[in-house]
Amino acid sequence: MGIYEELQARGLIAQVTDESEIRELINNGRATFYIGFDCTADSLTAGHFMALTLMKRLQQAGNRPIALIGGGTTMIGDPSGRTDMRKMLTKEDIDHNAACFKRQMERFIDFGEGKAMMLNNADWLLNLNYVELLREVGACFSVNNMLRAECYKQRMEKGLSFLEFNYMIMQSYDFYHMFQHYGCNMQFGGNDQWSNMLGGTELIRRKLEKDAYAMTITLLTDSQGKKMGKTAGNAVWLDPNKTSPYDFYQYWRNVDDADVMKCIRMLTFLPLEQIDEMDSWSGSALNRAKEILAWELTKMVHGEDEANRAQNAAKALFSGGGDGAAVPTTELTADDFTDGAVDIITLLVKTGLCQSRGDARRNIQQGGVTVNDAKVTDINAAYTLAQATEGLTLRRGKKSYNKVVVK
Repeated sequence: MGIYEELQARGLIAQVTDESEIRELINNGRATFYIGFDCTADSLTAGHFMALTLMKRLQQAGNRPIALIGGGTTMIGDPSGRTDMRKMLTKEDIDHNAACFKRQMERFIDFGEGKAMMLNNADWLLNLNYVELLREVGACFSVNNMLRAECYKQRMEKGLSFLEFNYMIMQSYDFYHMFQHYGCNMQFGGNDQWSNMLGGTELIRRKLEKDAYAMTITLLTDSQGKKMGKTAGNAVWLDPNKTSPYDFYQYWRNVDDADVMKCIRMLTFLPLEQIDEMDSWSGSALNRAKEILAWELTKMVHGEDEANRAQNAAKALFSGGGDGAAVPTTELTADDFTDGAVDIITLLVKTGLCQSRGDARRNIQQGGVTVNDAKVTDINAAYTLAQATEGLTLRRGKKSYNKVVVK
């Protein structure tokens, strides 16, 4: 089985421009391909997983990845999947975010001489002369066709800025530039990027009269896909300082039953034969599948030791086993106590289990908060310094925990 056939078997391929040519290129390790990452935050999220694992699979098969940091396109903002305009970032913010991305990508991709490349489209986009760009590539784009693209259609009612309208041209120019200067002959992306990606292939074919190819990966578009990278209203980050390894593990441990095998097939590197055997698992066996998924992905991002610690912590909380050492912990000092006590709403906000005092109040009133396994029903409940020193374990909902300790 070639890598193309493996991607098909894992359910990863959604659309391709020239299947036979793409199959031949990647099965023989002759693709130099890119995936773009706009640096709108200082960390990648769980939602980037499919792109990162795809790059790793293709590199292992002998192909050469280009991780394209969108230092230039981030200044415009991709309208795909958006109902409003993205926040405008400064160049300094974007540069900082790009540096953070590189450190995280190095856990997945082997960079170096003759291996993967990391490029930043700010290096060529920010130096473009607008009139020259219009003359060089503007005639290759039909406004009528652009307006029919899904990424624009969904924004027409609420309003699409001219700034964002240029995004397709900028992304297409990226492929055009890298084809000429870095031998990049293929681009990959999510299903929602298809219109933008076709723009790049057509630009190369019209301007250079050479073949270039595009292929989209299947997005998790069902219930898990809609939540991909988010939990409890917050992004699930790859940076351990933003999402702890334990919370990262728990995110994947809590995927819906209907999604667990799809996630294992698409995101892990377990052999297909093993996954095929797991397809028949049902009932309580799905919990074991979720543990496998969570452990494999946590190991990939945070290392095997952290994956083991997170798994042990989960067992400590949910089945009485393990040591619980990796459960997220919040440290309090004597200054956090007023008249020797701290109220439950303050604790929920300080631990990050609730986003605001109003959110904390609602969770208590709805019966979703426990402290040391006792349900909290009083929004004015408070805990003494002595109680906190002995240890308080807070839970919001069924599976979000935090331990409170006193320094």
